[in-house]
Formats: sequence, C-alpha cells, structure tokens
Amino acid sequence: MATTAETARTPTHLWVVGVLATLWTAFGCYDYVMTQKQNAEYLKMMGGDEAAAYFTSFPAWVVALWAIGVWGSLAGSLALLIRSRWAVPLYAVSLLGLLLTTIYQFGMSTPPAALTTPAMYMMTGFIWIIAIVLFLYARNMAAKGVLR
Repeated sequence: MATTAETARTPTHLWVVGVLATLWTAFGCYDYVMTQKQNAEYLKMMGGDEAAAYFTSFPAWVVALWAIGVWGSLAGSLALLIRSRWAVPLYAVSLLGLLLTTIYQFGMSTPPAALTTPAMYMMTGFIWIIAIVLFLYARNMAAKGVLR
C-alpha cells in the first residue's frame, strides 16, 4: 500500500503576485543601481543636484543596508515564483534593510527639500505597505504548504 504525500496546489494568485512582485522589486534594484552609478539623468529626475549629492553622501553601511533591502526583496520575489520557503526569510531580511535605511533617511540625515515632499513621503509609505504585504503573503503561503 503506497501512501501519497499531497502537496498544496499552486494557486493562480501566487503567479500573479510573484510576477508583479518581481517587476516591482526589479524597479527598486534599478533605482539602487542608477543611484550607485551616479547616473546624472536619473538623479536629475529624483530631485536634481541636491538629491544626487544627498544619495552619494550615504555612508557605506547605509548603502549596504539599501542593497540588502532591494536585492533581498528581489530574491524573495523570485523565491516566491519557484515556491521556495526561502521567500519568507528573504522578505524579512529585506524589511530589516528597509527599516534601517528609513531610520537613517528620516532620523539621522537631512534629505533635501526635493525628497521631503508629500509625494515622496507617500512613496515611502507605499514601499513599506508593499514590503509588509509581500512578507505576510509569503508567510501565509508557507503556512499553507504552498512554499516548500
């Protein structure tokens, strides 16, 4: 008598969330790369010379935490797509990077006026909401046995 271990079927919404999350987080990685390469045209869109000077003045530890945040989130999104349980800790590490860079940005540094507009604060809030939702979604999928 053979026993069959039943694994949870992959819900369609996992693919939708995984693809959208990958696209969203890839933009965060693009933002990081363009900023680190000091791409003048990109930085001009972000707020001109003051914003460029601000981003390029980040200490190495902040740059490292920013990298952990964006690349961890991309890795979490890709892990979600391959149904890996590693999506949960990757998203958690990404949240830690986001937390510490947010503390630096709004508590330990003085961003230029172009980066302290209501729209920029709303964008930061939106990033936080998506990051938290992705972590909770991955944790839920892991708990249901969808992620292995």
